[in-house]
Amino acid sequence: MLMTILVMLLIGASPFLWRTAVRRYYQSAIYDVNNVRAEQVAIVYGAAVRNGRLSTVLRDRMDTAIALYESGKASKLLVSGGVTSINRNEPDAMMEYAVNRGVAAEDIIMDYAGHRTYDTCYRAKHVFQVESAILVTQEFHLPRAIFTCNMLGVDTVGVNSDPRTYRAAEFYEVRETLATYRALWDVIRRRPASTVEPPQPIG
Repeated sequence: MLMTILVMLLIGASPFLWRTAVRRYYQSAIYDVNNVRAEQVAIVYGAAVRNGRLSTVLRDRMDTAIALYESGKASKLLVSGGVTSINRNEPDAMMEYAVNRGVAAEDIIMDYAGHRTYDTCYRAKHVFQVESAILVTQEFHLPRAIFTCNMLGVDTVGVNSDPRTYRAAEFYEVRETLATYRALWDVIRRRPASTVEPPQPIG
C-alpha cells in the first residue's frame, strides 16, 4: 500500500519536476533584445487573436520581434500560428501589425500551421529549413520552446517578451507545466507536424 502511494506521488509530481529541470537548464539561453546574439530569423509564436486584433500576450511578442528587427538582431520574422476563422487568423494579424510598424512585408515569413509549439519547431526545421534562430515569446513559455526546437535540430536562444504581469499568469503556469511534460513525449516520438509542405527555404 505504501509503495503504491509513493509511486502515485512520484507520477503526480513528475510534470512539476520535469518543468523545473527544463526551466533551470535553459535559463542561460534566455536573453533580452540588447544582448541576444544576431540571427537571420526570429520565430514568433502565435497567441489569441480576436476579430483581427492581437491579444496583449501576442502584441507583446510582436513588439519584441519588431525591436529585434529594428536593432538588426534578426533580418527575417517567421510568424507562426493557427487559423480557426477569418477573424482568428494569427499569422495574418501578426504580419499586418508588423507591417504597420515599419517591417518590410518581404521580411516576414508566414507559417499558417503552427498550431502547437512542436508544430512550429518541426516546420521551422523541415519546411523553412531553419538551422538556428531566436525564439520570441513570454518567459514562462521560452524554456519549453527552446527545448523543443533544440531537440528537433534548430539551434535556438530565446528573448522574453514580458513588459507586464498578465492577468492569467497562474493559468499559464499550470498549463505550461503540463505542456512541458507533453513536449518530452513529443520529441521522443518525433512525429511530423500536422501539416508539412515541401521545403520553402528562407532566403
